[in-house]
Amino acid sequence: MIKVSYMTKLAALAAIVLIMAFTPAGYLRTPAVEVSFLAIPVAVGAIVLGPAAGAILGGVFGATSFAQCFGSSPFGAALLAINPFFTFISCMIPRILMGWLAGVIFGALYRIDSTKTWSYAVGSLSAAVLNTVFFIGGFILLFGNSEFVRGLQGGTPILAFIAGMVGLQGVVEAVVCCVAGGAVCKAAQIFSKQSV
Repeated sequence: MIKVSYMTKLAALAAIVLIMAFTPAGYLRTPAVEVSFLAIPVAVGAIVLGPAAGAILGGVFGATSFAQCFGSSPFGAALLAINPFFTFISCMIPRILMGWLAGVIFGALYRIDSTKTWSYAVGSLSAAVLNTVFFIGGFILLFGNSEFVRGLQGGTPILAFIAGMVGLQGVVEAVVCCVAGGAVCKAAQIFSKQSV
């Protein structure tokens, strides 16, 4: 039987993902890049509640990304116009995998982390890195031959184009997720030990 405390924490984190997704708290939007901070609550859930919770929260993140393709994200709207099914897949699958794997990676690292500290930072970092790698990989796989991507590419070699897409955006997401996610997870661990 699923514990009430587990469901309550999962619901709270899902609510945080939703709030962040539809307020300025979840994204740093500039004309050049769109940096997402939604990997943070997904990482927290994956680390504190386990890989299954990470996958569920990743699914919530993915659903909000897909919803934003209907107007609030010009990039997402362009992908939706090309192929709605591929857009749905590229929004959902990378985020679900990211959440699940962040929990798996944290679990494996925590067992060998004698300090019981750095595994939180690395687990959180893995969420942001996996989100970027999976999304960009899916984007190139599903949309790489489209006129839209060729237009964005502008004759640039594919690896240079990918590096440009990831660039600053991926680095900012990784650093923020590593620091914020790691700190929140470590604090949650300390709090849960004190409240027992």
